[in-house]
Amino acid sequence: MDKKINFLHTCWEAAAEAEKLFGMNARIILAQGALESGWGTSMLATEHHNFFGLMGYGASNAYWHGQRATFETAYGTHHFRHYEATHLSFLDFARLIRNNYRTAWQASNNPEAYAHEIAYSPYIRELNGDDRETYRRSLVQIEKTVRANKPVTTATSTAATSPRSKQRSGNNWNCFNGQ
Repeated sequence: MDKKINFLHTCWEAAAEAEKLFGMNARIILAQGALESGWGTSMLATEHHNFFGLMGYGASNAYWHGQRATFETAYGTHHFRHYEATHLSFLDFARLIRNNYRTAWQASNNPEAYAHEIAYSPYIRELNGDDRETYRRSLVQIEKTVRANKPVTTATSTAATSPRSKQRSGNNWNCFNGQ
């Protein structure tokens, strides 16, 4: 099975759950997870269920219980979050965006606006070689791929009924975003 289709089938339910709990568009969550994890093929995703390159710092929470995976890179030693299951990574990511990147979170139903907000926020660190504009363009393109290949499931999107929507009518980036 194509890695993109496999990623979408494997992760759609996790993204839909995160959308339901945090009011963030599931397609944009999937797009960012695909971008950050090379469509779920990175070692961080396959061995540590970390699809977003989230760093292993900060207080543990309901989704991340403090476990870390340590890697030596050209940029030094980095500690990434290790999750016990895939859906926990998606939930922790949506929680992080809602709590720490409100402007991006509010724009999640508009992929172009979301991509701009997240790419030009502190989420992206240029110190380790990230390029904000390339990240933005890639995220928009991947969201289009996600939209065109959304798996058919019994789950339904909550975007139209979330409280936020009523208020307003593969690269493997593994960003060292420090969150």
